[in-house]
Amino acid sequence: MTTAATAASPGADGLPQRWLTDDEQRVWRAYLHATTLFDDHLDRQLQRDAGMPHVYYGLLVQLSQAPQRRKRMTELAIDAKITRSRLSHAVARLERSGWVRREECSSDKRGQNAVLTDEGFEVLRRAAPGHVEAVRQAMFDRLSPEQVGQLGEIMRIVAEGLQPQDSGADLPWLR
Repeated sequence: MTTAATAASPGADGLPQRWLTDDEQRVWRAYLHATTLFDDHLDRQLQRDAGMPHVYYGLLVQLSQAPQRRKRMTELAIDAKITRSRLSHAVARLERSGWVRREECSSDKRGQNAVLTDEGFEVLRRAAPGHVEAVRQAMFDRLSPEQVGQLGEIMRIVAEGLQPQDSGADLPWLR
């Protein structure tokens, strides 16, 4: 919607609605288009080269960086920003591939840890160079060093603004 067409329409709180300007709308749509294409590009590359979707690769990376390549399932869901149900399905598939195993949590009998197996670590080691090259070609090779710095600062600011301050926030990965 354009600003002129909707300037007088009230928002849910009764105050005037703040619609996006034409420039903001252009940037927003470009962002959505680019991130959709980027996600698809990375997913296709990882499916082709490693037989896994990007979200599974991210889980393997998380586990590879955790102490003893082990992380509580709840923490893994929070870090990956996916629901516990989606994580459980993903870990089940990774278990069938032999890349991850679940084990009981010694500090909490109700909790479980996901553990990256040696085979999973090897799959990740082999997949990483192609993934990094796909990221480099799709993003960093297209930007100047100044643009890389600007993009990093912009994404940091956006992420900070979206990071929940309330530990009781209703977030899917906390359900």
